Amino acid sequence: MKKNIALVGCGHWGKNLLRNFYELGTLRAICDPNEEIARTFSDKYKVDCLSYDEILINKNINGVVLAVPAPLHATMAIEAMNAGKHVFVEKPLALNEVEANEMIANSLKNNVQLMVGHLLQYHPVFIKIREIIKSNKLGKLNYIYSNRLSFGKVRSEENVIWSFAPHDISMILSLTPKNPLSVRAESSCILNKSIADKALVQIDFESNLKAHISISWLHPYKEQKLVIIGSKGSLVFDDTKEWDEKLIVYPHEIDLSKKLPLIQQSSASYIQVKKSEPLKNECKHFLDVVNNFIKPLTNGEEGLAVLKILNAADKSQKIHKSVKI
Repeated sequence: MKKNIALVGCGHWGKNLLRNFYELGTLRAICDPNEEIARTFSDKYKVDCLSYDEILINKNINGVVLAVPAPLHATMAIEAMNAGKHVFVEKPLALNEVEANEMIANSLKNNVQLMVGHLLQYHPVFIKIREIIKSNKLGKLNYIYSNRLSFGKVRSEENVIWSFAPHDISMILSLTPKNPLSVRAESSCILNKSIADKALVQIDFESNLKAHISISWLHPYKEQKLVIIGSKGSLVFDDTKEWDEKLIVYPHEIDLSKKLPLIQQSSASYIQVKKSEPLKNECKHFLDVVNNFIKPLTNGEEGLAVLKILNAADKSQKIHKSVKI
């Protein structure tokens, strides 16, 4: 593949993206406001250390990866797209729907692709889950819930909804064609009176499908679990387990044709999935976007759909009422 990617932001998550694009042989330049950090990674990976303006005017750079604070996403992405670059921006896509729509419009105007970093869409186990649900092996989806819990890292700028929930919202939205109708969120500010440390987000969909997301950075142990309950069975994706135990199916059936629902239990079994690194898969996908001009799986519209839920949840936890989508 061509060395045509520039990465902006070499911080906590940016350094992971940096490693992957380097290992894929496509990293051409890096940029970071901290010159010492930028020079350190420039020397380590033997790539150019450029300013953002230099990246924008460099004709050899076709794709820009933005691992920068969320308030900078819209401005920097639009600048890159106006310069004819494809853009991969970390989650969330933007801070509000106005910015997100401007980003999408600029992508169309400049005939470039816009991708948002919803990492778990590229996890092999979740890809398998999508395949199973699409095949109707679980029957009608009744309920989806996700737990994303850990002890730290505590954020000082964004609350736990904005920090933890985007990935789970993205997964849930991709599992159902039903439209979300309303969102209700309850949160607690424990360490800082203005920043939520834990929250419960409930999403109501058409056809009575419901989903909830439990998130916290004050949980005593790590839990990353997605549970999908259908009429013909249930799936549990536990990302803290060893690879061969990450996905388990419970083929319990729920018969609603009787006066009282009848539950028929069956033995659970693990589903084996070929192992690969989700982040490397995501980076490879962006390279396909850049080199083959394909539409990203997690494109601007998908990022906007997630953002609408985030904004509704953020509003709901402040007014303690459900918010319509």
